[in-house]
Amino acid sequence: MPGISIRNVTKRFGDLVAANNISLEIEKGEFFTLLGPSGCGKTTLLRCIAGFLDHEGGQILFGDRRVDGIPTHKRGVGMVFQNYAVFPHLSVQDNVKYGLKARRVPAREQAERASQALALVRLEGLEDRLPNQLSGGQLQRVAIARALVIEPEVLLMDEPLSNLDAKLRVEMRGEIRLLQQKMGITTIYVTHDQEEALSISDRIAVMEYGIVRQVGKPWEVYVQPGDAFVAGFIGTTNMFDSEIKTSEGGLAIAQCGGVSFGLSRSDGVAQGSQIQIALRPEAITIRDIEEPVPDGHWVLEGEIIRFEYLGSMIKYEVGFSENVTLLVVSYDAEPAKIKNVGQRVKLSYPIERAKTFRKDRPQ
Repeated sequence: MPGISIRNVTKRFGDLVAANNISLEIEKGEFFTLLGPSGCGKTTLLRCIAGFLDHEGGQILFGDRRVDGIPTHKRGVGMVFQNYAVFPHLSVQDNVKYGLKARRVPAREQAERASQALALVRLEGLEDRLPNQLSGGQLQRVAIARALVIEPEVLLMDEPLSNLDAKLRVEMRGEIRLLQQKMGITTIYVTHDQEEALSISDRIAVMEYGIVRQVGKPWEVYVQPGDAFVAGFIGTTNMFDSEIKTSEGGLAIAQCGGVSFGLSRSDGVAQGSQIQIALRPEAITIRDIEEPVPDGHWVLEGEIIRFEYLGSMIKYEVGFSENVTLLVVSYDAEPAKIKNVGQRVKLSYPIERAKTFRKDRPQ
């Protein structure tokens, strides 16, 4: 299976630039996800790769083969859509065989390949059922089998799980990932669901307004966000505006609403800088007031405003002033250790876990 090169691709709809000079290199056999909010251009880019849309500038290559201008059915792509696009009047088997018929594959080979594809997605025994006799998860498997049966060079998936309930989405994303790894097929996956992207991707491209903000492995974009948008979009984070008051040695101190935060000077922040601070809830440890704190941690004292007990974890909201609160996630959820509303507590975090972004830096 080839890798994919996207080189300076631009797509406009009137005055709207849906894809703005995008360049990406997707490795052979990689599961690569385009992640971003609605309207960021991820589906537009996917449709340019598939050949459903013509782009105004740039090149798209599968391996060494440029596919610009080549019709969709000759590009060697398998496509899985958000709404399944399953034909309601055709049986499961005939839906899967549809692409093979269009390619004039002999009937006997159609049947053999359809059976193999249905076995891959665990739909054996349902060949004769109509779509209205299937569950949402089964319909999605039919759509995946139909995309795979043509033996595509590249698999493209556009929000394939968004119509399923939460539990089924989790099950299906695991199945899709295992299937992709088994086949080794180069895959581009579009989603707006950050958890979904983090759980199944080899790498992620985070998009906003037609621009790729950051490309990296799931843990890279989560732990080391490239800008304030990525920090705020991926997962949950505490974000607030602040100003650097002192910056000496390896430590900088910022103030927000009368509350001081310790930061690492390795982020390049200088005294007087207007910044945004991003601090993940799970990077913060909640402690009793008298508990000791490890070296290299910054310490704050506040009051529990509210908490949510979620079984495996507790979410606390801790207040420090009228304008400053922090969300804290604790996985020490033993009932005897739950902090109560109104209780004074100590928070600490490793200073390197507080990320800073210059407000005057282009975002």
